[in-house]
Amino acid sequence: MAQVLEFKLPDLGEGLTEAEIVRWLVEVGDVVAVDQPVVEVETAKAMVEVPCPYGGVVTARFGEEGTELPVGSPLLTVAVGAPSSGEETEGSGNVLVGYGTGAPPARRRRVRPPVGSTTPPGAHTQTPPAHHPAADGHPGAPAREPGPAREHIAAAVRADGPVPVISPLVRRLARENGLDLRTLVGSGPDGLILRSDVEHALRSAGTPVRQPETPLAPHTPEPTPMAPAPAPATAGTRIPLRGIRGTVADKLSRSRREIPDATCWVDADATELLYARRAMNATGGPKISLLALLARICTAALARYPELNSTVDTEAREIVRLDHIHLGFAAQTERGLVVPVVRDAHARDAESLSAEFARLTEAARTGTLTPAQLTGGTFTLNNYGVFGVDGSTPIINHPEAAMLGVGRIVPKPWVYEGELAVRQVVQLSLTFDHRVCDGGTAGGFLRHVADCVEQPAVLLRSL
Repeated sequence: MAQVLEFKLPDLGEGLTEAEIVRWLVEVGDVVAVDQPVVEVETAKAMVEVPCPYGGVVTARFGEEGTELPVGSPLLTVAVGAPSSGEETEGSGNVLVGYGTGAPPARRRRVRPPVGSTTPPGAHTQTPPAHHPAADGHPGAPAREPGPAREHIAAAVRADGPVPVISPLVRRLARENGLDLRTLVGSGPDGLILRSDVEHALRSAGTPVRQPETPLAPHTPEPTPMAPAPAPATAGTRIPLRGIRGTVADKLSRSRREIPDATCWVDADATELLYARRAMNATGGPKISLLALLARICTAALARYPELNSTVDTEAREIVRLDHIHLGFAAQTERGLVVPVVRDAHARDAESLSAEFARLTEAARTGTLTPAQLTGGTFTLNNYGVFGVDGSTPIINHPEAAMLGVGRIVPKPWVYEGELAVRQVVQLSLTFDHRVCDGGTAGGFLRHVADCVEQPAVLLRSL
């Protein structure tokens, strides 16, 4: 039995409520296979190709490129039925599992309009209306000759299923003119009945077409010309809070509302840490990054102070101490600040951490990070020293419990072994959720981090 199925924008990741259509990968009339990517969208976290769980013919698309759609709103409709040999029609159910299966998509086959058709550009793309009418259900839509496959589907639908009509306007036009839609063969994709089909049938029967009545808009008199009002004090450039900026705003606002945070900081002599890194990189092999050494220090400190690798379940009024350390790190990109996550950072050495930081940073810069790579962090390392600043009081990345900030490393006067010397000094700051621990625990964590920075050999105790 043929049917038209509606595919809605799925939930593409933790905390995401909307996505912007960047590029359609199919057009109305295209034949799609199960799990074939049909649209590229940009969420607040990543660019994602969304696969369709149905196989069939695309009958309508909802939303122009650049339109922002909420999760759960219609994305497109697919006519499913009367498949050819080897063609899949059942939904895969794998829309959220890796964003589709790994099988290569089938070659696109277009159901083309007849020669001479003058379909205007964009006629098959629309913003989702209240009742989701089909994009082709409007006056002037080009008619298509019903081929054998389309006639077969239309006949099957008339005999066994609902009439293939999406547009409520088409149904109303037929009802008010006393026309039985089951007697028609639609000229749309897979027998879809269009408004032009109804009007043609009425004209062929000699029935004057009675158009549905629509209330006229009230007449508004021309306003009297007036002097322009002075610009309000709030006049200026307005920038929508959406995409990454909107998500960052929502998340940071929630963090400030829910988390009673506190910050402590300390200056540390990083001279020995820089010497250690230089010695590691002098032995050959892959280079070890400073961020990787700081991450290794973080995981060692979190093993000693697990209170800071936790989250708060507000509904259950419980602190949840987490078994794994998934380390987020702040990365600045052209699209804004993102926080990729290194999974199981506690199980990685400095070389592995360096490679993973490099891989995720490159993906962040090219905009190819997936939502899975941007969610699930348990602790964040923020190296704001790359911006040339010494200190900061960062806002915790909700729902985590703490964030370590690292300022720039600069030469400063320092008392070293009883003598005044110029040393490479860094300021470390820890912002923590005061619900998970008190200042003593937070201070102990930060002091351990500073000790490892000043004397990297301290790390050998925890290896």
